[in-house]
Amino acid sequence: MALTLHGTVSDNTVALDRKTATPLIINGDMAIAQRGTSVTGITGTGYSTLDRFSLGLSNLGTWTQSQSTDVPNGQGFSNSLKLDCTTANASPTGTNNMAIMQRFEGQNLQMLNKGTSDSEVVTISFWVKSNKTGTYILELRDADNVRIICKAYTIDSANTWEKKLLSFAGDTTGTLDNDNNLSLHARWWLGAGSDFTSGTLATSWEASTNANRAVGQVNLADSTSNDWYITGIQMEIGTFDANSIPPFQFEDRATSLARCQRYCYQEDNSDTYHNQVNGFFSSSTLFIGLLALPVALRSTPTLVTSGDYQTTGTGSLDASSLTIVDSTGTDLNKIQVRATVSGATAGQGGVLRNKNDADAIFRLDSEL
Repeated sequence: MALTLHGTVSDNTVALDRKTATPLIINGDMAIAQRGTSVTGITGTGYSTLDRFSLGLSNLGTWTQSQSTDVPNGQGFSNSLKLDCTTANASPTGTNNMAIMQRFEGQNLQMLNKGTSDSEVVTISFWVKSNKTGTYILELRDADNVRIICKAYTIDSANTWEKKLLSFAGDTTGTLDNDNNLSLHARWWLGAGSDFTSGTLATSWEASTNANRAVGQVNLADSTSNDWYITGIQMEIGTFDANSIPPFQFEDRATSLARCQRYCYQEDNSDTYHNQVNGFFSSSTLFIGLLALPVALRSTPTLVTSGDYQTTGTGSLDASSLTIVDSTGTDLNKIQVRATVSGATAGQGGVLRNKNDADAIFRLDSEL
């Protein structure tokens, strides 16, 4: 049974060994990047490279996001998330904003006791680096009850890895739903217009007011010389300082990948004619396959495809004809896939595969 470290540590000692605990932050060492290691020309919100970390972006420059090998020395990390500004916006206005986020299912955060008199303090630490010094904001946002708490931190030295540690008080108002839906965001602000900066920073839990969410935040988008890196993100239950916080808990790659695949499963396309789904032809024009997944998906997924596909013996098919018809199994661990084909023999077995296209994408998206 996994242990979770919690409580208050004030004497520079760790009160409970949590070596076997499951980290609350998934992929905090930035090791898993199923979608790819670099995406250019980003102008809007979405998941691009590193699993479980989405970019929130609204009219605040153009960006390249990548999995970088620039990391703090001697900490055991091999990768970081990098953002590089390629088109600047030096004067954000109104609702312009930018942030890196991780989202959490409510059922995974019940130990926080949010909304009760026993609500827990949360401490988040991370390594960060940028040429853009100044004040940045980390926000926790309760999506179930629309409540926020924000903490400021500073990047003091340009182009230098710095470790930051921020503690957030427990909230006695608003319980988190015990289900697989979005309940909490952790949001690293990187730029914001006046709609998010004109109030007073919400340093205690309060009903969400946009004006109080990013007060004092620097504008990372003000120059194409700007970049920003982050790695080693951990979230612990309890109050810690730099001496008492437990070391970053590295997960083995198989475990980390499996946790990410609950939200995004991308078939390997590292070679041409790579088999994706085994199945059969129910008629001369319809292929039906069943894809067994390595882990249960969070919810019924969206199928994302691109590139050239074929079923054995029938030539090419349009990737847009690929659909998910239904799911089987109580935990969404099998997905039925169908494709419109031509010239097949009803009753024959067949395989769906990419057609000489190592860049083809076959992805199941079950993100929060």
